[in-house]
Amino acid sequence: MVAAQAAEPEHRLNRMTQNTAHDLSTGPHPGVNAVNRVIGELRRGMPIVLQGGGRALLVAAAESGHDPATLGQLTGNPISCLVTDQRAIALGLDPISARTVSVVPAAGLTIASIAAMTGDTPESTRPVVTITAPGQPLQEAAVDLTKFSRLLPAALTTPIAGDALDFAKQHDFLSVSSGDVAGYSYAATELTPSEISARVPLQGAEDARFVAFRPADGGKEHIAIIIGDPDPSEPVLARLHSECFTGDLLGSLRCDCGDQLRGAVEAIAQDGGGLLLYLAQEGRGIGLANKLRAYRLQDTGFDTIDANEELGFGADERVYAPAAGILHRLGFSRIRLMTNNPIKLSALAEHGIEVVDRITHAFPSNGHNEHYLETKATRSGHMF
Repeated sequence: MVAAQAAEPEHRLNRMTQNTAHDLSTGPHPGVNAVNRVIGELRRGMPIVLQGGGRALLVAAAESGHDPATLGQLTGNPISCLVTDQRAIALGLDPISARTVSVVPAAGLTIASIAAMTGDTPESTRPVVTITAPGQPLQEAAVDLTKFSRLLPAALTTPIAGDALDFAKQHDFLSVSSGDVAGYSYAATELTPSEISARVPLQGAEDARFVAFRPADGGKEHIAIIIGDPDPSEPVLARLHSECFTGDLLGSLRCDCGDQLRGAVEAIAQDGGGLLLYLAQEGRGIGLANKLRAYRLQDTGFDTIDANEELGFGADERVYAPAAGILHRLGFSRIRLMTNNPIKLSALAEHGIEVVDRITHAFPSNGHNEHYLETKATRSGHMF
């Protein structure tokens, strides 16, 4: 009798995390492989070829340190430096309604001036910059690629004359279409059929199981931490937690992430069970390296939101479709959500998750994160 009772939670969890059949005829999301490959090239500093609409561009990440004159010699055409509308505003420019714009310093493009226009350099050292043209779809795709690569959202581009594929082959560059780039953002919100699970006893929650879900874009796994034996027929206590290397692992005092993570595990265990979704969205979706850049700006007086926008990102780049997908896969459609963030409530509702109750999840400031918490409340509408 005892053995049967002990086996029941395991049996239910196995039912909850069974893989669904994968229809091989559909294949991966169109273009995902091509985009993943060029992302790898951009991250290691290599240019790539981007084509679409009968045009083609040679594209390099602005932070890669390429000499614009050398890039221009490859194509025989001038170089453009493309930044997002948020970065244009930070440079004191008006992007009107364009998502990206081409900018140029008065003294021309150099490695140093590109770094000053696109990075976290002090305002006093930036060159005088003007907008030369709004970005077209192909140019917007170039900047999107740098953002997908977790690099600064800024690109160097130069038009390719003639056959783009021949050019790419001649110079051993990878190529991708703008259509593939446009579809890639959706792949980041989808999950593959794969689920990998194992029991992982936690301090304060020994009856815990981790279930890893891979996003369809091949990015880092999202982790569902199932504590106890929650019943999918009842609203489950849940927490959506975006990964924070500095706060979760190292105990950084700049944020409240570590307190929220450990506090959520404790609260769920005390409630008798529930879910914690650990989402691979470091730095509000901009990645660890860019989060450190934002920290440097915060040290000069910027708040969290302004620092992200100063770098050319949105105030918050996170998406919650993967979280909703995980909840659906595990059989949960009604939750009691531990959060202070109103965006999470509306985002889950859009994807068919009913939040029957919101539970405040706040912790005292520590002497280093008062401004961070104040910004959450006054500018992001967090409900403490």
